[in-house]
Amino acid sequence: MKTALVTGAGSGIGRACATALLRDGWQVVFVGRRAQALQQAIAAADGGARGIALPCDVSDEYAVAALFDTVRERCGRLDLLFNNAGVMLPTTLPDEYSAASWRQAVDINLNGAFFCLAGAFRLMRSQQPPGGRIINNGSISAHAPRPGSMAYTATKHAITGLTRAAALDGRAFDIAVGQIDIGNVASDMTEKMAKGVPQADGSIRAEARMEMQAVVDTFMAMAHLPLTANVLFMTVMATKMPYVGRG
Repeated sequence: MKTALVTGAGSGIGRACATALLRDGWQVVFVGRRAQALQQAIAAADGGARGIALPCDVSDEYAVAALFDTVRERCGRLDLLFNNAGVMLPTTLPDEYSAASWRQAVDINLNGAFFCLAGAFRLMRSQQPPGGRIINNGSISAHAPRPGSMAYTATKHAITGLTRAAALDGRAFDIAVGQIDIGNVASDMTEKMAKGVPQADGSIRAEARMEMQAVVDTFMAMAHLPLTANVLFMTVMATKMPYVGRG
């Protein structure tokens, strides 16, 4: 039985993908800050003993190190990390960010992703047989920004660099690293898009959204690949969202 770890698994994309892995026969470690949300997600998926809830603040390097130590002890190995946890700040102009809010975005979106990737590398390099897959959750914003989203955009561009470097460094250890860039999936986080959000031309317009199942299907296709193959970057997006030609 393969083991996966999903961060941000208490809601949204993380919960949907962790649930899909669980129902596909994986042992899945659900990671997030709220223990109750993780346990509810596992119960809703009828996860039984194959679903493990491990609360963790991914921005805390010591908590992440302890998390991967626990995974090693309880699961023996790790075959897949979905580096999904992230935060999106309210629309803000560059000079209106507080230092605290900027650091929050960097700590969760970038530092947290790095801490988890490093923990997965450490475990995947030493286990027998070595190797595994890491999928980083990028974003459409890893390619093109939305108005007033500098912190989110900067961290997601950084995730692209993290993915490229880790994919190169992982080759010698059979660690395949890729990135899924998701645009406008229907979730609580994107509810405002259906009502109208700022566009690059200054207008406010509603945007099309896609079903969560489309993201799950794309993610599972990446997860099922043998380690001899890798999707370095995959974009899945609502067909009619204003991304191509944005700006």
